[in-house]
Amino acid sequence: MPATEELKCTSDDCELDMFENHYTYDVADDLGVEDLQCPLCGGTDSLERIEL
Repeated sequence: MPATEELKCTSDDCELDMFENHYTYDVADDLGVEDLQCPLCGGTDSLERIEL
């Protein structure tokens, strides 16, 4: 199975509290949270991985 992870946006101006990111099999090995952006506010510095 391709990897999945739960992320949260920590921006005070964003109402999104959590989303799940699903990767494909061909995602680059060096892709990290810092390469993503919030799907609601578009912020790139406000995403954090939720550790379970």
